[in-house]
Amino acid sequence: MAELLRTNRLLVRDWSAADAEAALKLFGHEALRRWAPEIADLPGIPDGPDATVMQEVLQRWAAEQRDMSPGTGRWALVALDGGALVGAISLLPMPVPEADVEMECQLAPEYWGRGYITEAAWALAQWAFEHSLVELFALVPPDNTRAAATAQRIGMEWVGESDKYHGQSLQVFRLRPDDLANAVRNRPG
Repeated sequence: MAELLRTNRLLVRDWSAADAEAALKLFGHEALRRWAPEIADLPGIPDGPDATVMQEVLQRWAAEQRDMSPGTGRWALVALDGGALVGAISLLPMPVPEADVEMECQLAPEYWGRGYITEAAWALAQWAFEHSLVELFALVPPDNTRAAATAQRIGMEWVGESDKYHGQSLQVFRLRPDDLANAVRNRPG
């Protein structure tokens, strides 16, 4: 499994079939499925844990990764201290228009409140901009205040609401390279 990047506390790397059990635990957690209904559509998730099916999903993601546009993909988030799979992060083409790229993040609830997603999102956004992307988007359900706050922490600007994505009304946040630079420059610490 290839390493994409490292932050102070996290490794962002490709998914591996060996991640199946941990990925099932992550994507099958009710708190995550509430905010990302598309997770429930993964084979094996709605009907209960099935590591074999999750291995197939991870293998499919690995195959798709090879054909994705530069600057896009799906990756595992692993804590450098202990090696636990703590979450997932992706940069995926949006359904409309396909040229736009959405950043999606999932973090196991036991790791909430530690700044892992903010740390990973900053690093991945920087990497994406270095790989020719000019803007990133986050689509957030209106009542998911944690996700909206994280989007704003990394410098994303709220640009409105739309119902053209994922079949529901979502808040749309946008990040451009200058926004990221300003957020990094102005962050505490």
